[in-house]
Amino acid sequence: MESGFPLNTPRFRSRSPSGWEKPRRIERAHRSDLLDIFHKYSQIGANGYRFIKSTDLITKYFGLLSTAQHDQNTVELLAGIIDTSKDGYISFSEFVTFEGLLTVPDALYFTAFRLFDTNGNGKVTFDEFKHVISHTTLQKMMPFNMNGNFVRMYFGRRKNRVVTYAEFSQFLHDFHEEYATEAFRRFDPDCKGTIPISSFVSIMTNLRSHLVQPKVGAHLEAVARQLGDGESVSYPFFVAFNSLLNNMELMKKVYLQASRGLPSTEITKHEFLSSGQVMSQLTPLQVDILFTISQLINDSPTLILSDLQSIAPEQYYIKVENRVLDIKAVRSPEERGYYVEFLESVYRFCIGLVAGLFESVPTYPMDLVKTRMQNQRPSKLISSKIYSTNVDCLLKIRHVEGMRGLYRGLAPHVIGSSLGKAFKLSMNDWIRDHFMNRKGQVPFPAEVFAGACAGLCSAIVVNPLEIIKIRMQDVGQLFPHSKFSMLKLIRRLGFKGMYQGMTACMMRDVPFSAIFFPGYAHMKLYLQDEDGYNSPFSLLVAGATATIPAVPISMPFDVIKTRLQVVPKPGEIVYTGTLDCALRIYREEGYRSFMQGTRVIKPTQVGLALLVYEVLQRWFYVDFAGTRPTGSEKLVQITSVDQLKSENPDHIGGYALALPILAGIESKFGLVFPKFKNQVVHPLI
Repeated sequence: MESGFPLNTPRFRSRSPSGWEKPRRIERAHRSDLLDIFHKYSQIGANGYRFIKSTDLITKYFGLLSTAQHDQNTVELLAGIIDTSKDGYISFSEFVTFEGLLTVPDALYFTAFRLFDTNGNGKVTFDEFKHVISHTTLQKMMPFNMNGNFVRMYFGRRKNRVVTYAEFSQFLHDFHEEYATEAFRRFDPDCKGTIPISSFVSIMTNLRSHLVQPKVGAHLEAVARQLGDGESVSYPFFVAFNSLLNNMELMKKVYLQASRGLPSTEITKHEFLSSGQVMSQLTPLQVDILFTISQLINDSPTLILSDLQSIAPEQYYIKVENRVLDIKAVRSPEERGYYVEFLESVYRFCIGLVAGLFESVPTYPMDLVKTRMQNQRPSKLISSKIYSTNVDCLLKIRHVEGMRGLYRGLAPHVIGSSLGKAFKLSMNDWIRDHFMNRKGQVPFPAEVFAGACAGLCSAIVVNPLEIIKIRMQDVGQLFPHSKFSMLKLIRRLGFKGMYQGMTACMMRDVPFSAIFFPGYAHMKLYLQDEDGYNSPFSLLVAGATATIPAVPISMPFDVIKTRLQVVPKPGEIVYTGTLDCALRIYREEGYRSFMQGTRVIKPTQVGLALLVYEVLQRWFYVDFAGTRPTGSEKLVQITSVDQLKSENPDHIGGYALALPILAGIESKFGLVFPKFKNQVVHPLI
């Protein structure tokens, strides 16, 4: 059931009816718990019984119209829904009864019905209808004809017929359609069948505002001019426009049928008409209006699902988030400038630093093993290799150098890994953002380019720290208990020495990132659940899996880089450059030597880093009005209003639904009441 409770507009994923979960009903609160809440807001009357003043129930318990300048008539009308005795006081029995009413499946309609049933007899009379409608801003803008055909059809010529609850939902629907038609008649006094475009805009933005989103409202005049005669709007266009907005969920179903459930498939007007011709409610004029609105908003002649969302945001999904921090840096995308974009990059960089830190420490012993294994080269003094396997290497280091030896060179590794991941991840995201199209997709060549640039940035930052790390890792092989100063090594190497092996480092990082990042993005999409969400485990798997095609290409250059950056031991071969090193390894040791090292380290490192990078952005959320990592929000389908709950801890049981239901009366039925006393409402005509 729809509700007007404020919802975020999510990304939609098609689901088959068989995949829909059974609606979960709200359970009623215990009577004792309701009594505790009642005592908190109630007071003792002259007769010794406790009660809640109707004003306090609306303003204090529900938190609506809580300002001192609230409109008293509006408060009394809303309180009358609960106050069946109509004495201005809510007894405990009335409090409990309404809590139970809020848990029934049709609570939204039943609450609206009780709003009109002011005497509480289970029927709506003409006088009750007139009394409630007279207080709406709608009636004050343009008084409804209480002597017209609509009133006679529902209440009889003498206005003595009553509307039952069973008839009420149809009554409300027909009332709004009749109101729009009557507004058209008022602006067409000569019965020409047309009204000025300005009158059409006025009707839609004032009387039909609950259907018109801001983006649509901004283009009402342009749509009317394109599809009309340039100066006026015909009645058929007016009816088709309203019918379109009333049936946007149907339009989404037609789109999903035409796109076979894929939300990013572009659908032409012809394809949309072909798919929708089985729907009797859909007319070619409605389709013309739909595509015209979409083109004005999205500047595209085709439709994707997000285009329909911009016209009528999906109200059947909510976001499930666990945020430690939630900051809104800008109020709207229009406020996003270069400064905000810079702050977003700084934010991502800081998150990347933390991700690099979390990735570097747990996996460091494997990195040490990798360096030792890669640096085993032919020597004139040593005929056999010191380490036979990765496990043998790990055990010998632990035995000879101790636990401290397993973490030799950790400091430069942590600094280099943190900075490298920060530059690599933030740069990749920044470039992808600039190539992203309106479907939220990045073309594959742009994905490769973004990854390559990220790898290049990382190599420039990481190489100086890697040479320090590798030399500290390697020295323990000959001097297990020696202390090695990182600062002394920096002074000894100098600036030029710090970039030794830079070519090999770039040849390792650039192709790796160019392959990894596109693979990671596509693996994330593949591993998303039916709600479009990536669980932390799926992020870890996506990161680890995406390294599989990238590692075989980058691993040989990693071996070459290591050989060039270590200090050759007595009797070992000295290489003159990247090409010389590659040729000599191939000739003297064979191709298998290019794949030496811990083969599981890269998937583990990268998978862990990406997991931390994305999860931290979910926990410490800052809204820069830009893009977010795909799959970072879990969308839960709303199969009933039960899934929209108040966050007030005092709103227990059915009262958890009170706010969304009361808001739904306004957004679904268009029944808008003045919020403040002496509020000025200007008549339309």
